[in-house]
Amino acid sequence: MKYYIIAGEASGDLHGSNLVKELKKLDKEAVISSWGGDMMQAAGAEVVKHYRDLAFMGFIEVIKNLPTILNNLKFCKEDILQFKPDAVVLVDYPGFNLRIAKWAKEQGFSVVYYISPQVWAWKESRVKGIKKYVDKMLVILPFEKQFYQKWDYKVEYIGHPLVQVVE
Repeated sequence: MKYYIIAGEASGDLHGSNLVKELKKLDKEAVISSWGGDMMQAAGAEVVKHYRDLAFMGFIEVIKNLPTILNNLKFCKEDILQFKPDAVVLVDYPGFNLRIAKWAKEQGFSVVYYISPQVWAWKESRVKGIKKYVDKMLVILPFEKQFYQKWDYKVEYIGHPLVQVVE
């Protein structure tokens, strides 16, 4: 299968690299194109955009870099269309990834979200869009499963990825 994984932060690169390793174990023929970093690349993903090019924090910095952000969205969409993945896998990074989820679903791609946006903490209404545009949500915190149940959205609890590191 072909996977297009988007991780826009250092933590996403870490979690994405573990995901890439597992996908490669389960699917020896996996072809993975990604937005990520050095760890995802070392795990076997082709990195087409490094997360360092995506890091804009704070209102002023986001406004100042709005043309770059919009160009990144455009580039991402074009790259997904060209790559033609079997699944678009989104790792956290909700400001960007929720926009891509909507677009990707509208284009007919299967959308998987790994590490849920913290909708239980703020902007709970975003669950409506998640239900509409995300085919499979993989959650890492036990209470997230119950949270999504109240929205009648079935998610899969897979456990926190750092537990394996600690053990």
